[in-house]
Amino acid sequence: MSVNAASQPSTSATRAGDDIGRRTRAQRARRSLRGTRLTSRNAFADALARPWSLAFQMLVMIVNDATWIVFWILFFRKVGTMRGWTADEVIVLQAFLTFSGGMVLGFFRNIRYLSSMIINGELDATLALPVNPLVHVLVKQIGPLSLGDIAFGLVLFIVAERPSPGRLALFGVLGLLSAGVVMGFLILAGSTAFFTGRAEFGEFSFHTIVLLGSYPVDIFSGVARVMMFTVVPAAFVATIPARLVVDFSWANAASLAAVSALFLSAGAVAFHAGLRRYTSGALWTRA
Repeated sequence: MSVNAASQPSTSATRAGDDIGRRTRAQRARRSLRGTRLTSRNAFADALARPWSLAFQMLVMIVNDATWIVFWILFFRKVGTMRGWTADEVIVLQAFLTFSGGMVLGFFRNIRYLSSMIINGELDATLALPVNPLVHVLVKQIGPLSLGDIAFGLVLFIVAERPSPGRLALFGVLGLLSAGVVMGFLILAGSTAFFTGRAEFGEFSFHTIVLLGSYPVDIFSGVARVMMFTVVPAAFVATIPARLVVDFSWANAASLAAVSALFLSAGAVAFHAGLRRYTSGALWTRA
């Protein structure tokens, strides 16, 4: 009896400690979310403070994207089809590429420069705040040029396909999953700077996935084709979504969602693991 009586205060103290721990974690999560939300709002406010500059930059990107579409139209007038792909199908592919790429680089501009920020010790200010460092770094800046990609991709799909509301919604969902693939891959590539001490791989990875993603995966074979489904998941950026919006398959949709979740998770894990190796950019740490 005395043993049971003695153990009761200990159990109560343990429960109280657990409750305090849960409340503390919840408070930290709320502060982190609040800080991230304010940072994102400030980034949008900064971009919208110069509306004419924002509109001009978006227009520049739209003209650039349109030039690429004209190239494909002229190309297919000469060749007819390319490994089973028609001009209309490649235009849908380009719609996904510009839409998903614009989502990532438009709303999370710093993702392209993540490796350089790591090498140059530019994460100090973020690490001093009660926020998720990865999310905070990504939402700090808006990419006005890439916002033009979002608008162009959406309008291109509507003009080319004249979709029903349901098909337009499917385009949006698949575009978000595609953006997840791009985002996860770029975070993972950028985080390698923590371990290699070099920033070139992050920029190289950006150009690689955009370049490979702009072509149908069926024109590749052998090792290059395997890489586009694995190491550099360019096939899941535009080719797979373009096929799904024309001929939907739950199996392919599930694979796209799985790859998106996989690369986002791998990118987050790599970044937070790399933070343990991060070197401050403060002058007094460089002596």
